[in-house]
Amino acid sequence: MRSLVALDLDGTLIGWDGELPRSSYDAVRSLLSSGTHVVLSTGRSLLATTPVAEQLELRRGWMVCSNGAIVATIDPLEITDMVTFDAGPAVRLLREQLPDALVAVEELGVGYRVTAPFPEGELVGRQEVATLDQILGDPVTRVVLRCPAEEPDVFLEIVDKLGLKDVTYIVGHTAWLDLAPKGVSKASALEIVRERLGVPRSATFAVGDGRNDIEMLQWAATGVAMGDAPVEVQDAADQVTETFENDGLALALERWLPAVA
Repeated sequence: MRSLVALDLDGTLIGWDGELPRSSYDAVRSLLSSGTHVVLSTGRSLLATTPVAEQLELRRGWMVCSNGAIVATIDPLEITDMVTFDAGPAVRLLREQLPDALVAVEELGVGYRVTAPFPEGELVGRQEVATLDQILGDPVTRVVLRCPAEEPDVFLEIVDKLGLKDVTYIVGHTAWLDLAPKGVSKASALEIVRERLGVPRSATFAVGDGRNDIEMLQWAATGVAMGDAPVEVQDAADQVTETFENDGLALALERWLPAVA
């Protein structure tokens, strides 16, 4: 029976510095050798995800990008599913509370349109500066709000106060807020991939470390949180592995592999 393993990238498969540990590489290659479908599942843009697929030497398969708004195949590189939304009302509400917040919207295959440049290394691709009205003039797949001088809790408090109901939102490890179309998550996109591959729900496995992984961990038959994930992420998982620094992903996959080999 073929299985599907969904892997978050930053903080799970690769380090925040972009480095791919040898232990992670070897564990993924073992899964592929067993015939398991490995799906990269990330908040990253498609442009920022494809280099990781290349590092892993993935010749075929699927990627879930932009927190589920984009589903794409690896070879050929093709977007098969895309969900867009009008982010204007939610972003303007948030900017009333955080007038200095940087805003970025994804431009597929190119980079981002931004209200001001983001800190170096945080966005992959070209950054084109534009006004907020210009940025929000058309439907988008994803919006990022960033407050480099703030703590993540500021977003948690403001989102809770505003009670945003028409979008999906995720607060990152830093003062970083992702907005996505309502009802869209890594889980919703992975379900599309699972159905196309014909993999039973009972044969799904996922590993992640961020708040944007909660739905994915609950979707999988077995969801594993990294040992350094926030408490609410660990609570959503079936299992908790070691931290990233202690090869948590490789250990989780090594335990899973005998069940599918």
